[in-house]
Amino acid sequence: MGRKSSKAKEKKQKRLEERAAMDAVCAKVDAANRLGDPLEAFPVFKKYDRNGLNVSIECKRVSGLEPATVDWAFDLTKTNMQTMYEQSEWGWKDREKREEMTDDRAWYLIAWENSSVPVAFSHFRFDVECGDEVLYCYEVQLESKVRRKGLGKFLIQILQLMANSTQMKKVMLTVFKHNHGAYQFFREALQFEIDDSSPSMSGCCGEDCSYEILSRRTKFGDSQHSHAAGFSTAPYIHAWTNGMFMPTFMKVLESWV
Repeated sequence: MGRKSSKAKEKKQKRLEERAAMDAVCAKVDAANRLGDPLEAFPVFKKYDRNGLNVSIECKRVSGLEPATVDWAFDLTKTNMQTMYEQSEWGWKDREKREEMTDDRAWYLIAWENSSVPVAFSHFRFDVECGDEVLYCYEVQLESKVRRKGLGKFLIQILQLMANSTQMKKVMLTVFKHNHGAYQFFREALQFEIDDSSPSMSGCCGEDCSYEILSRRTKFGDSQHSHAAGFSTAPYIHAWTNGMFMPTFMKVLESWV
């Protein structure tokens, strides 16, 4: 009886520790989602004045956006990404994409030209993925007239800063394998890794899947590399973009964006 009782206590203790760890993860995500403006801590990043652009950047929940702005973001995503979707096993579905983009958990970075014309955006969320607290980037989309001017990489740098400031462990995104420019950009220029939850790593679908889940760890994730198996349940995003995380990449990326 003593041995069985000891094992039962160990199992119970392990369950309690796992529950406490998950409660701590969820508490960080909840705290991030309670922020009024995650960009408030970085006022210098609310303006982008380079390469002929002069834009202001704001961060809002989807519920704080004007309907016309949401419609613009959806239309831009459709213009940029519909063909990519149609070349995958998912296909393009207006209703599903709009529902994803208007989910109550959605946050947006919006870049405004002349304070009135939207020219770029990122849709992201603070969420839990495979037991980790993460900032999951669903979209980074730019109007054609503002591409290759560094704005995309600036938006992604903001995401990395916000992920660090809210103690998320990593920034995650999903990219189509056939979106060769974006895939190469994130893997090589930005040094994103294929995440453990990606189909090619988890054994789910593998080579049959048209996408990879990529991630880059923050300073809070560097010391604790989790290797949880399984398939990420986060909806996919498509990084059409121009992005960068660290200033040291500026020269290498200048020609790309």
